[in-house]
Amino acid sequence: MERDWDVRAGELASQAIAAGEPTTWFDRLYAEGATGEVSMPWDRDEPQDLLRDWAEAGDLDGTGRRAVVVGCGLGADAEYLAARGFATTGFDIATTAVRLARERHPGTQVDYRVADLLDLPGDWRGAFDLVVEVFTIQALPDPPRDRAMAAVRALVAPGGTLLAVAFRAVEGDDPEHGPPYPLTRSTMQALAGDALTVVRAEELAGPRWRVEYARPHERDAEPAAGDRARRSDPPTSG
Repeated sequence: MERDWDVRAGELASQAIAAGEPTTWFDRLYAEGATGEVSMPWDRDEPQDLLRDWAEAGDLDGTGRRAVVVGCGLGADAEYLAARGFATTGFDIATTAVRLARERHPGTQVDYRVADLLDLPGDWRGAFDLVVEVFTIQALPDPPRDRAMAAVRALVAPGGTLLAVAFRAVEGDDPEHGPPYPLTRSTMQALAGDALTVVRAEELAGPRWRVEYARPHERDAEPAAGDRARRSDPPTSG
């Protein structure tokens, strides 16, 4: 009998984390989805709603630009960005997810890759004008979440944008209980590191975060310490 995939995800994640291998459970879960042992995980054909709404509000045009989707899963977000004109890469550590994404989208323009966020190709560093991260870093405990966040921001090209969507920690949540681990404001700020600035941080229903970050152009002057401090406190929008 088919088991609900999120229950199985919790089981596999707990086992993998206890074994000190916190990223190994993703492919097993997708493989069980492919054989019908569980319902297909993260199974959607439409882009994530907070990504879509953000893109439409800004009339996002990817012509002549590169995008990457972190933990692309079955490809809905990557296909959406490609349809908006981006030369798009979608990567996932789960070999099964990448295979299924290619099968679901025959003739796709997306470059689907199997890749580990904790060990990305060197030529991806600073290579993408838009980086989209949806619910991926919060699938990992800390550590190695800190390494994963560093890898995500390293993908952003000078002048580029990172859009992150995450489940938001609220009063009573245990940020150490997961996955998914609900993320605090301090974690969303830490995702910026020293390379990015927070453009807009929205606390939305769900409860979820939608946070937009920017990487300055290399030609831009480094802000003074006082300016850097003032820019480090992200705004809040309901």
